[in-house]
Amino acid sequence: MNKSKVVSSFMEAVSDIKKGSTIIVGGFGLSGIPEYSIQALKEQGTKDLTIVSNNCGVDDWGLGLLLANRQIKKMISSYVGENKIFEQQYLSGELEVELVPQGTLAERIRAGGAGIPGFYTATGVGTPIAEGKETKEFDGKTYLLERGIVGDFALVKAWKADTLGNLIFRKTARNFNPIAAMAGKITIAEVEEIVEPGELNPDEIHLPGIYVQRLLLGTHYEKRIEKLTVAGAKG
Repeated sequence: MNKSKVVSSFMEAVSDIKKGSTIIVGGFGLSGIPEYSIQALKEQGTKDLTIVSNNCGVDDWGLGLLLANRQIKKMISSYVGENKIFEQQYLSGELEVELVPQGTLAERIRAGGAGIPGFYTATGVGTPIAEGKETKEFDGKTYLLERGIVGDFALVKAWKADTLGNLIFRKTARNFNPIAAMAGKITIAEVEEIVEPGELNPDEIHLPGIYVQRLLLGTHYEKRIEKLTVAGAKG
């Protein structure tokens, strides 16, 4: 018999995230971030977290909430330019930061989810990114060895799911979410709509439910935009 993966509350879903856990979080900027899971983790107050995500939200939303609450010990990310709190904590030595080129970060997460412990890439050769990393030559060109990333947990956001955890993402909100889900030992997915098994078109499913352990329904998503720029009207 198929068993539903739907969990009754976000607090229940994050309750076993312990101090010192590594968490991979989907989203790009504020697009496709798991808003409610992040808020539940803030309320729980778990400390010394290592967060793997493309960026760290903004000061008052997304992962920035965990920063402000001093729950993040280390950040592994590609872009950190939207957070004054991030800057302050990094410069004071309170926050450890590992900056990773965006393509390399995506591949490290994807590799972790695929069971690949490491891979070679030319990105970062001859830069500070290469410091302390093994190199190898292929066809006369130097490559860096990068390690795959596996999280104790993954927090992701999708558009629609069935109760078995099969996920459909919406447009650019897909971003890092599918690979994040694959790389978490326990993946917590929040969605805007949950249907019964068989109601989703198999050809439209982006991520099979085998990668999802806990599923939650969220409502009234804020879906903030970091910066809204409009062109001036022509008279």
